Amino acid sequence: MKFSGKNVLITGASRGIGAQIARVMGGYGVKVWINYRNSAAQADALKAEIESHGGKAAVIGFDASDEAAYLEALKVIVESDGGVDYLVNNAGITNDKLAIRMKTEEFFDVINANLTSAFVGCREALKIMSKNRMGAVVNIASIVGQTGNAGQTNYSASKGGMIAMTKSFALEGASRNVRFNAIAPGFIDTDMTKDLKEEIKEAYTQKIPLKRFASPEEVAAAVAFLLSDGAGYIT
Repeated sequence: MKFSGKNVLITGASRGIGAQIARVMGGYGVKVWINYRNSAAQADALKAEIESHGGKAAVIGFDASDEAAYLEALKVIVESDGGVDYLVNNAGITNDKLAIRMKTEEFFDVINANLTSAFVGCREALKIMSKNRMGAVVNIASIVGQTGNAGQTNYSASKGGMIAMTKSFALEGASRNVRFNAIAPGFIDTDMTKDLKEEIKEAYTQKIPLKRFASPEEVAAAVAFLLSDGAGYIT
């Protein structure tokens, strides 16, 4: 795959899907800005791993749900590299419980961490990328944003909102040659799903045509394609 841009910011990139996206993008020669909130050691180890394979990487710690921190991080990247070419809004949290037991603040904590943070990233990326008339953003949504899920009213709302928001940003960014896409993974084989009971895993697996969970590598490959020049007509 070919990439016209020189760098990418990936939020929540110290582990899981975000870390695998960072590895893939680093392998294509794109400088990877690895964002973390709490896992500094993991972020540093990932940076070293990418560099050991000939890639370029930098670590930048901030809470993506903190608007001021997000804006300051983007300022640092622009001052360092002259711009932001690609953005992956991957950072997110869960706080699962039945809706009748969910407090309003528990609903909005997830909305702010998952959706509001992505809005800030998309808005600022559009401003920055518009100057060069080039750029691409991928938002990591979820299949539950399309289907809903019992016990995940807050998470489902955040991811459903992300899908709709991405479509609106795509319409606004098109005239500036800035593309916006969202992917909605189903169940992925990560630390988050390893703790599920086997009977729950089996029940979900039976609903999946390929009868297995996806790997982080498969998600990362889809993200890399959507950022690449090969997806230049997809928004």
